[in-house]
Amino acid sequence: MELRVIDKTDEELRIEIGGEDHTFMNVLKGELLQTESVTAATYDVNPEQSGGQTDPVLSIKTEAGVDPLDALAEAARGVQETADNFTAAYNAGIDA
Repeated sequence: MELRVIDKTDEELRIEIGGEDHTFMNVLKGELLQTESVTAATYDVNPEQSGGQTDPVLSIKTEAGVDPLDALAEAARGVQETADNFTAAYNAGIDA
């Protein structure tokens, strides 16, 4: 996964996430929307309307005073926790 910051302000971030598709992006966007300081999160994977872009571009907007990179890091930790919990439940299920 390659990350490329396209644009960043104090409360907004646009970042290209190379090598990912809708599967990962929907999970990450969902976690971002559950993050208390995030006011908006979306992504775009539309080459025709994005000048040939093929990798998703994630857009995040946060409340005043909250760095969007911090919100992204918090959401990434949430995705990792969900994946860990799923793995543990799966392993418990197959060991039963």
